[in-house]
Amino acid sequence: MGNRKFLWIILVFALCFSKANAQRPLDSKATISGFYTCSLSRMLDQITLQSGVRIVYDLQMISEYNVVDHYDNENVKDLLDGLCKQNRLRYWIDADQTVYIIRTSEDVSRLKKIGREQRLEKENIPAVRPLAYTQQLETKAVKKTGPFNISGKILDNANGESLPATIVKVRNTNISTKTNTDGYFTLLNVPSDTCILDVHYVGYQPEVFFLNQNNIKEELVIKLFVAVRALNEVTINDKKSDGLMSTDKRRISVLQISPAKLDELPNIGEKDILRSFQLMPGVSGSNESSSGAYVRGGTPDQNLVLFDGFTVYQVDHLYGFFSAFNSNAVKDVTLYKGGFSAKFGGRLSSVTDIVGKEGNIKEANISADLSLMSANVFLESPLNDKSSLLLAFRHSYQGPLYNKIFNKFNASSVASTGTSGVPGQGMGRPGGGGGGFGGGAEVTVSTPFSYFYDLNAKYTYTPDDKNKFSWSIYQGNDNLDNTRSISLPSGIGAGAGGIGMTDKTTYGNLGSSLKWSKRWSPKLYSNTLVSYSRYHSDRDNTSTVNFSDTAGVSQEIKTGTLEKNSLEDFSLKSDWEYQATGKLKLNYGIFASNQHVYYENSQNDTSKLIDQNTKAITSGAYAELESDLGDHLQVKAGWRGTYYDQTRKFYSEPRFSATYTLTDRITLKASTGKFYQFANRVIREDVLSGSRDFWVLSNHTAIPVSSSLHYIAGASYEAKNYLIDIEAYYKKLDNLSEYAQRMTGGNRRGGLQNLEEHFYTGSGYSKGLEVLLQKTRGKYTGWISYTLAEAINNFDVYGGEFAANQDTRHELKLVNLYHLGRWAFSATWTFATGKPYTAPLTSYTVDDFTGQSHSYLTISDKNALRMAPYHRMDVAITYDLLKVDSRKTGSIGFSLFNVYNRSNIWYKQYTIVNNQVITSNVNYLGLTPNITLSLRWK
Repeated sequence: MGNRKFLWIILVFALCFSKANAQRPLDSKATISGFYTCSLSRMLDQITLQSGVRIVYDLQMISEYNVVDHYDNENVKDLLDGLCKQNRLRYWIDADQTVYIIRTSEDVSRLKKIGREQRLEKENIPAVRPLAYTQQLETKAVKKTGPFNISGKILDNANGESLPATIVKVRNTNISTKTNTDGYFTLLNVPSDTCILDVHYVGYQPEVFFLNQNNIKEELVIKLFVAVRALNEVTINDKKSDGLMSTDKRRISVLQISPAKLDELPNIGEKDILRSFQLMPGVSGSNESSSGAYVRGGTPDQNLVLFDGFTVYQVDHLYGFFSAFNSNAVKDVTLYKGGFSAKFGGRLSSVTDIVGKEGNIKEANISADLSLMSANVFLESPLNDKSSLLLAFRHSYQGPLYNKIFNKFNASSVASTGTSGVPGQGMGRPGGGGGGFGGGAEVTVSTPFSYFYDLNAKYTYTPDDKNKFSWSIYQGNDNLDNTRSISLPSGIGAGAGGIGMTDKTTYGNLGSSLKWSKRWSPKLYSNTLVSYSRYHSDRDNTSTVNFSDTAGVSQEIKTGTLEKNSLEDFSLKSDWEYQATGKLKLNYGIFASNQHVYYENSQNDTSKLIDQNTKAITSGAYAELESDLGDHLQVKAGWRGTYYDQTRKFYSEPRFSATYTLTDRITLKASTGKFYQFANRVIREDVLSGSRDFWVLSNHTAIPVSSSLHYIAGASYEAKNYLIDIEAYYKKLDNLSEYAQRMTGGNRRGGLQNLEEHFYTGSGYSKGLEVLLQKTRGKYTGWISYTLAEAINNFDVYGGEFAANQDTRHELKLVNLYHLGRWAFSATWTFATGKPYTAPLTSYTVDDFTGQSHSYLTISDKNALRMAPYHRMDVAITYDLLKVDSRKTGSIGFSLFNVYNRSNIWYKQYTIVNNQVITSNVNYLGLTPNITLSLRWK
C-alpha cells in the first residue's frame, strides 16, 4: 500500500508540473508579406514592427544567419517556425507572449536579462522594405587564402566540460579530425580564413563555426548545446543525429553513446550505459543476468573496461542485472567491437572506454534520482576558477523490484532422497548449489540481507591552458546474504534436526587514477597516468547438519566451501599525440603494470583445496600512424609490443585499419590485428553445484597466454535520414583455457590440490555478419539490428569442437524512439536463439569392494543441448520537468520490462531422486514495472 501511495504522489506531481509549465501557443494572427533579403536579426525586428510580437534574441548568436525568401500572407507563428528550422534555432514563448530565440533551454534566463536591459521600442526599429528583386547580401570581408593551422577545444556550453571524440570537419573539404580525451583538436592546412567548421558530437546539437581573420589567430573555443527534446513545434533537422547512439562511418566497429539521453530507453531499474550497447549489432542482448559485454562471440573478461584510464574488473551489480557504473558520473562511453587501436591491449575481443565527468566549472549543481531500485545523488561544483569537484553516490534499497531479482537468483528447490540414502543433490544454479532434502523437508528462508553501492569522486585542477590534472576514484561493492535453514524430515534420524545453510557473497572493485594532461604545442599533446585497481570476490557457501541418529546421539556434519579471489593492478602509462601534417598523425606511448592474483578454495574452513598466489609484470610500447592517402583513403597502421615476465617472452601485435570513401554516401572499411590476453577470468565448471568464475594469470606451464586474430570488413551508406551499416568479422582464437574437475573425478581428499591439473587448453573461432538500419533524424528515430553469428571452441578433452557457452546464432533487435514535445516514448524488442548448455542425463550407483555405495552421473556432450529461444519487449515513457523559463529540472519516467511476460529460461536446475534426473527451469524476470524520478537543483 505504501508503494502505491508513493507512485500516486509522483504521478500527481508530474501532472501538476506539466500543466504549470506547458509551452504556450503564440496568440498573434498577424501575417507578413513580401520578398526579403537581409540578416536574420533585421528580419526578426521587422516581424516585431509589423505584428507587435516582441522578439528577444542574442545578436551575436544569430549574426551569421541571413534571410532570402518570399512570404505571401505568412502567419507569424509559421514564419517563426520556418526561420528557426532553417537556422537550427528554437523559440520559447513567455507568459506575456514575448518570444525568445534560443538554441537550448538554458538561453531563456540569459535572454530575459537582455530583454530587460535593451527593450525594443516599435518606433526605433528600422523598417525593412520588401524587395521586388534579389539584391546582394551584406558585403563580406576579403578572403585570405591559406594554408592556416588552427587549434582549439570543444566544450559543453552548460557546464564547461570538455567533449572527447567530437568530430570537427572543414566544410566542403576532406580535412577533419576528432578531439582527444580532453577535448582538444588541431586542423592543419585549412585553405582559407572564411572556411566553415562543422562540429558533431553524439547527444549534442551539431554546431557551425565560422572562421575569420581574427579568430584564426588564437585558440578556438567552440561550445556545444545538449540536444534537448523540442520546446515547441519546431523540429530540428540536421546532417547528423542528435540521438543517444552513434555509429561513425569513418571508424570501423566503433559505437558511441550519450549518457545524458539514456533515460529515454526502457530499463529494469535505472538507466544503464553498458546495457544500452546490448541493443546494437554484435553485442549480445539476451543476457539479462550480465551487463558485461558479450561482443562478437567473446566473453566479458575478453572486454577491456576502462574508467578514467584504470581497469575495472567487476562491471556488475546484483548478479549482473545492473551495471556497476553510475551514468550521472559518466561523460562519454565508446565501445570498440574489434580491430581496435594499438593504444589498447591485454584483451582478445573488445574495449569499452569510459570517460568520467570533470565537474561543472561554471556553477554548483546537485541532482538526485529515485527509482524502485536505488537512490542516486550527484553533486558537482567549481572550487575556484581553476578547479572543480564531482561526487556521485548510489545505494540500493530492498524494495519490491530488488527483492524480486534477488529471489530469482536465489531460487531453490526441494527434492526427494535418492536410493543410496544420500540426500538428493541440486545442481545447475549459477554461483552455488541448489537442491535440498526430500521426504517432507521444510525450508525456512530468512529475510535476505543484501545491498550494493558505488561511489565516484573526481577532482580536476587546470592551472593554465596547457596543463590539466585530475584525480578520479571509483568504488563499487555488492553484499549478498542468502543464509537459510532447513528442517530435516523425521525419516532421517530419531530426533528433530536441521541444516543451517550459510550463503554470503561480497564482491566489487576499487579503482583510482591520477592523470596529467599536457599540451606542449598545438601539434603535440600527452596524457600520463598512474592507476590502481583491485577486484575482490569472497564467498562463504557452507552448511552445518545437526541431527540425532537412531541411538539418540547428536551428530553434526559440516560441508561446503569457502572461496576467495582477488586481483590487484598497479599501472603506469603515457600516451602521446603528434599532428605531423594535415594528413599525418602519430600516436605513441609506453605502459607497464604489476598484477597480483590470489585464489583460495577451502573446504569446511579447515582444509585448503586450492591456494594460488601469482604475480606478473607486463610492460611495453606502441606506435600508430594515421594518414590520409589522397582525398578518399584513410589508413591507420599500428604496432604494440608487450613483454610478459611470467613467460619471459615478447609478444608482437600488429594492427591495421582503413576506410575508403567511395562516394559522399558510401564508405568501405576493413581492419585486422593481433591481440594477446595475460589475465583471464575462467569458468570453474561444476555441473552439480553450479559454475563459478575466477581470475588467474597466464604462466609458462598449464595456463598459456591466449591470443586472437581479427579480420573485419564492412560498408556503410548514409542518406539524408538513414544510415545502413554492414560488417562481417572472423576471429581466430588460440590458447583458450577451460577449468573442469569432472575429468578427474572431483576434489582430491587429504591434501592441497594443484589448481593447474584441472586446466585444459584449446582453440576456437567466432564469425558473423552484422546489419544495422538506423533512422537518424526526426521525431521518430530508432534502428533495426540483426546479427548472424557462430562461436565455436575446440578442446580435445571434450571430444573436439563444440558450441561456446556464449554462442547465439541469430539475434534481432528493434529500437523505436518517438519525441513529442517534452515527452519521449520508446519500445524495444529483442529476439535471440537459445544458448547451449551441458546437462546430466542419468545417475547410477556402484558398490565398491567394501560394500559402500557411490553415485555417478552420465553427462551430455559439452554444450550439446540448446535453450528455448529468447525474446521480450520493453516500453518506456519519459517526461521532462521544466521551469517557466524552460530550464530542465529533471524528468519522470515509467517503464515496463518484459511487457508480455515471456518466460525466458535463465538456467536449468537438476535434482537426483532415486537415480532419476529431475529438471526444472529457473526463468528470467517476467513483467516488471519501474518508475524513476530525477530532480536537479542549481
